[in-house]
Amino acid sequence: MRHVALLAVLSAAIALPAHAAETRCTLHYSMSGGGAFYKHSTGEGTITCDNGKSMAVRIESKGGGLTFGHSTITDGVGKFSPVADIHDLIGGYATAEANAGSGDNASKAQVVTKGSISLALTGKGSGRTLGVSFGSFIISPR
Repeated sequence: MRHVALLAVLSAAIALPAHAAETRCTLHYSMSGGGAFYKHSTGEGTITCDNGKSMAVRIESKGGGLTFGHSTITDGVGKFSPVADIHDLIGGYATAEANAGSGDNASKAQVVTKGSISLALTGKGSGRTLGVSFGSFIISPR
């Protein structure tokens, strides 16, 4: 009888779902674009995670507002909040930004969100921008 009870306990323990450990991921990217009143930028990057997974991605930023100019971001870095799976990072993020930059030493910092996932973006580049805009930041697999 003890063996049956022990077998039942072990079977229940094996059947319990394992909770996935959260991983931290980073986006390295470059993008360029701009506009007047309607802003559109595109780029590419790679997401790498501390669990060894990586994914090549396309990036698109769209929005409207009182914004003017054109910019290019190179060597951009984004830090995601922890997630269970790299594929959780794909999709559209809400954005709001204010920016002003000029010349070859322009820099940018922005936080975008998708539900409980946030992405803090920084980058350096060149261009001339001025304005306030709202829109979306979209990450898709390449």
